[in-house]
Amino acid sequence: MRCPFRLSALLLSVAIAQSLILSKPLLAQAPPTEATKPAAAPKPVLATQASPLPDPNVLVGPLLLRDVGVGEVLDLVERWTGRILLRPASLPPGTYALTLDKPLPKAEALRALETLLNMNGVGLSPLGDRFLKVTPLNLIRTDAPDFIEGSTLGMQSSGRIVAKIFSLDFLRAAEFVPQISRLLNPALGAEPVIFEKNNSVLLTDSLSNLQRIEQLLLTIDRPASSGLAIKTYNLEFAKASDIANKLRTLLSGALAAQIGATTTYQPDDRTNQLLLISDPREQAFFDSLVSRLDVKADPSTRSEVIFLKHANAIDVEALLGKLISGQNTTARSTGGDTGRAGASSRRTPGATPAAPTPATPAAVATTTSPGAPSEEFSSLLTIVADERSNAIIVAGTPDDIRLVASLVNRIDVLLAQVRIEIVVAEVTLSNDITSGIDSLGLRVDNNKLTGFTASGAGASIGAQGAGTSSLTSFATSTGYGQNLTGAIGIGSSPRKDNTAILSVPSIVTSHNKKAEIFVGETRPVISGTTSGSSGSSTGLTTSSSVTQQKIGIRLTVLPLIGNDGSIQLEITQVVEDILGKVIIDGNEQPIVGERTTESFVSAKNGDIIVLGGLQRANQGKTTSSLGPIPFLGDLFGKRSYSKGRTELIFFLRPTVLTGTTLDNVEALKRIDSTSQAKEVRAIIDTRPAAASATPAPAAVSESSEKH
Repeated sequence: MRCPFRLSALLLSVAIAQSLILSKPLLAQAPPTEATKPAAAPKPVLATQASPLPDPNVLVGPLLLRDVGVGEVLDLVERWTGRILLRPASLPPGTYALTLDKPLPKAEALRALETLLNMNGVGLSPLGDRFLKVTPLNLIRTDAPDFIEGSTLGMQSSGRIVAKIFSLDFLRAAEFVPQISRLLNPALGAEPVIFEKNNSVLLTDSLSNLQRIEQLLLTIDRPASSGLAIKTYNLEFAKASDIANKLRTLLSGALAAQIGATTTYQPDDRTNQLLLISDPREQAFFDSLVSRLDVKADPSTRSEVIFLKHANAIDVEALLGKLISGQNTTARSTGGDTGRAGASSRRTPGATPAAPTPATPAAVATTTSPGAPSEEFSSLLTIVADERSNAIIVAGTPDDIRLVASLVNRIDVLLAQVRIEIVVAEVTLSNDITSGIDSLGLRVDNNKLTGFTASGAGASIGAQGAGTSSLTSFATSTGYGQNLTGAIGIGSSPRKDNTAILSVPSIVTSHNKKAEIFVGETRPVISGTTSGSSGSSTGLTTSSSVTQQKIGIRLTVLPLIGNDGSIQLEITQVVEDILGKVIIDGNEQPIVGERTTESFVSAKNGDIIVLGGLQRANQGKTTSSLGPIPFLGDLFGKRSYSKGRTELIFFLRPTVLTGTTLDNVEALKRIDSTSQAKEVRAIIDTRPAAASATPAPAAVSESSEKH
């Protein structure tokens, strides 16, 4: 039995002999006529031209290969090309089979053999005109395969390994290469080389594969705007930005997927045009939409007058204007069209009223369900304050009126009020006492009076005796209805002479509203002097400008009232004293000293706040006359000098008013302690007349509509 290898070798020898017998007579004959001559294959343009085949049109075949080795196939390539093959020591193993059932031109037969080798992992690369290098396919990229400069589409497809640079016009090479990686032959292991500066990529693969990639580039390497058209809509009635907002609302959600991804439209309010960039096939759809939206229609607007009960109209107008302006700014920062929220028209008190400025529209920031009321201000909103009637006039759509009325109802509320009782006491300090609080024997924790530390018969503060230390028990025992002077009254005789009550005022103010008291005097002070000619020969005349200067004790309080009854007080104390006199331009002027403190105290309802530390040193001189003669008596009389210190102590008790009769208990006690208590009581106890049957004006009393 014969070996299969010997049978294959025998068949190969017969095939080679047959091809030689058939080829020799064809080589000796004259060239075939044009009618019988097969069409020549287009020649590739190569950067390194190999020597031409002896005669690529010479016919070879028929050929029958069955399970032959790579050596026999390479022998045929070497014989038909006329070149010397440089073979490595080893090549990828494999068996080859090829059937050419009729004679073919030698060039086509060689393409078939080269493709057959590539399919089995063997590649051929030219070395000059006389040699061909045989290389495993995964290493051929390093052996300088044929480089194609022109197009590959006019060449005969084959598995021959070649290289080509593709220059991209519109695609980016770095983005294109990852997309085609799966199209390349993985057996080659030839990674694409990207040239970013000229946007090109070098590919090494089979000729047929590069032809496919080139055909692909002809289809996709085009401008991104290819197929798009620009259309301009000149709007007659509607505003361009309003139409754009309507389209965005209509084409949102599921409808957004029905239009092209590259479709865009932008308004130009300067020319009142809408610019559309889309596929021409979509323009008919937008033509229909725009024509239905750009119609003549008067907007449905209303005007309302909202009377305020507690808030100031000017302040409410300014607050609403800031809110609308902030909505407009937010819309612009998020990329919306300019103007969707309206801006109010502000009128300065005392100035000539200006025409209301229409609000600037803002882009729709939220998506609402169809039919739901809008939660944003429209472009028609205008707000004007009327200071005379303390009302605001609102003009806009029904949604605008509803939103503004809702805001006003939450803004126009009665603020919490507080009554602050104040006692200003001056304490004379002895040499061994450092502060007025110690002199009075008061116990103060966190600026709040909690009791006293005095001892001895008769020492008390209000109803409290010595040893009281609890803040809660002290405030409860003094009682919110007890007069503050009585709550801090001093009953021990050693303290009667060193303490003087300078003022006992009481003020009422609202949350975050500043209140001020002043106890003192007003003195004329020269603020300027003017010299000029009087028109006579006596010289210049001098005139002085005089202003009144307040000198005394000034206390300013700014309360912040919490919902739980807590009160935060910002307290400013200013004490001015006349320290002496000075002569300025022949005029006697007082020397005014000033002591100032600022405090921020947190307290509960009814707590007594104690503030001290404003001390002053006093010096005095007295002279007693000796005998009846005035001059001699003053000269030889007794003289004495005295030095002392005084300190001002401020007692404050804030009480949050509840709007009930309990708020008047302290005031009624003061009235009852006066000599006119009976007459005053008769007036305030008289009930007011019944209210008129005519109903009071509602919060919104006037309205007008325009359709």
